[in-house]
Amino acid sequence: MKHVTTTGALALATLTLTACGSSDPFAEESSAPSSQAAAGTVVIGTANFPESEIIGQIWAEALRKEGFDVTVTSGIGSREVYLGALEEGNINVVPEYSGNLTQFYGELPAGADEKGVEKALAEALPDGLEVGAFSPAESKDAYRVTREVAEQHGLATIADLGKLDKITIAAPPEFAERPYGPKGLTSTYGIDSAKVSVNPISDGGGPLTVQALVEGAADAANIFTTSPALLSDGSEADLVTLEDTENLIPPQNVLPVVKAGALPDGALDVINAVDAKLTTEDLVAMNLRNVGPERAEPAQIARDWVADHA
Repeated sequence: MKHVTTTGALALATLTLTACGSSDPFAEESSAPSSQAAAGTVVIGTANFPESEIIGQIWAEALRKEGFDVTVTSGIGSREVYLGALEEGNINVVPEYSGNLTQFYGELPAGADEKGVEKALAEALPDGLEVGAFSPAESKDAYRVTREVAEQHGLATIADLGKLDKITIAAPPEFAERPYGPKGLTSTYGIDSAKVSVNPISDGGGPLTVQALVEGAADAANIFTTSPALLSDGSEADLVTLEDTENLIPPQNVLPVVKAGALPDGALDVINAVDAKLTTEDLVAMNLRNVGPERAEPAQIARDWVADHA
C-alpha cells in the first residue's frame, strides 16, 4: 500500500510536544548521514544546494520552537543519495519538490498540473515513505541562456534550442538522466540528441553554473526559477528563461518526504504549518540573501523567516 499524508496543518499551539534540545540548535550539522536516526529526534536531511538547506533549517527552527529535539544533516548530495539515506533511516525527513520526486519513483503524465502530480506521486511513492502537504512555494528547474545568445539566435522557448548547432547545458551531473534533461529535449521538443551534451557543475545552478554560461563554456544552463543569476563577484548576469511551451518541466511544489513512522507525534503538523506559509517569493528573497552581497548563512535566514512568520 502507498502511504501519502496530506492532512491539513494544525495550529502550532495545539501540538503534542516532545523533548527539548538544550544545545545551540544550529551547531548540530554534518556533511553526510552516518547512522540510524535516534528515536524521538527529528533528523532533517538536506540536498547539496542552498535552498534545500534553508528550507530544512526553517523546519528545524520551527520544530525547536515547539519543543522538539532536532538535528540537521546538511548537503547530503543528489536525490539518489539523500532519498537512499531516508529509506535507510539515517535521516527521517527531507525537503523535496513534487514533480521531480514523482518522476524519480515513477511516471508522470506529460503536462500534469499540481493535482495530477499529487495523484501520480501517491501511486509512485514506495512503501515506507510518506509525504506532507504541498506548499504554495515552488522552485522549478528552467533552461536559461544569455540575452546575447537569445537575441543572436532568436531563442524564446525551449524548442528554439534546436536552432543551435550544438547545445551544451551547464547543470548538475545527474541532470543528464533527468526526464526534463537531454532525453526530454528530444522526446518532447524533437531536438536532435546528437547535438546535446551536459557540462556537469555541482553547485545547483549557482555562480559556477552562471559563470560557465556567461563565459561560453555552455550554451544553456539548468537554473532554478528561484535562484538569483549571480556571478562570482556578486553581479547579476543578463539571462533569459526559455518558455516551456510543452510543460516538459512539471510543477515543483515544496513538500516534506518522511520515513514512515519515524517522526515524533505532531512533528509533521509543524512542518506542514510552516510550508503552508512559505511562498515562491520567500524562496527568491532568501536565496538572494544567501548568495548575494549579504552572504547570510541558511541558519540565520531560517531564524529570521520563522521570527517573521510565527
